[in-house]
Amino acid sequence: MVAKQPSLYIPHGGGPCFFMEDRYGVWTRMAEYLRSIPASLPEPPRAILVVSAHWEEEAFTFTGGEEHPGLLFDYYGFPPETYELTWPAPGAPWLAERGIALLREAGLSAGIDRERGFDHGVFVPLKVAFPDAEIPCVQMSLAMGLDPILHAEAGRVLGALRDEGVLVIGSGMSFHNMRAYGDERALNPSLEFDTWLEQAAALPGEEREDTLARWAEAPHARFCHPREEHLMPLMVAAGASEAPGMRDYGEVVLGGAVSGFRFP
Repeated sequence: MVAKQPSLYIPHGGGPCFFMEDRYGVWTRMAEYLRSIPASLPEPPRAILVVSAHWEEEAFTFTGGEEHPGLLFDYYGFPPETYELTWPAPGAPWLAERGIALLREAGLSAGIDRERGFDHGVFVPLKVAFPDAEIPCVQMSLAMGLDPILHAEAGRVLGALRDEGVLVIGSGMSFHNMRAYGDERALNPSLEFDTWLEQAAALPGEEREDTLARWAEAPHARFCHPREEHLMPLMVAAGASEAPGMRDYGEVVLGGAVSGFRFP
């Protein structure tokens, strides 16, 4: 018997932010939140399935490497040492195959990429949360078109994995307007959107899904997400649970409100 795992929507920060000098402590609280995740789980997960904002395919696609898939340093202009980071978590082909089977049984398109490595939406936050890299991990892509209903449906299907001891994580940023970071004018709009997100996450399953599907109607939604790829992992994480969710992390980062959510 294994304990049922929650699904999480976590912030993954900016590039390799947790592994650089942080003179002003911009990323301190976010790193503390990520480090707190293992102790908040009912038991160590059997495996981790991560949906990252940084991978889009025509169909939901899973990394399927037998061994450690390798890392994709898909960030630019950072110090040389940040391109030498390691996080050698093993792959989990069985989890990739199980996820594909579940999605296809539900009529959703899904495939596998046995060559792709983990992008920084996976290895950067998980290197903080699970530094020993002992738990098998699989990454799943977003589906092109970024349809919130489709991503919530995928989450609902993949929620069955939670009963099998799999931790489902959506990795993104609840505020992601690159041009507005550091602009004091971003604070109030981001706080209003963040409040809306918190209220939406706290709704029960079907009502939450309907509400999140209309995320673009929320206050300042397109200001906070000019493009919604960093919000779509939330749809998957929320879809994976019928229970009301809760915000278990929140702060203002570089002038914008950023939150993390847990769905039991």
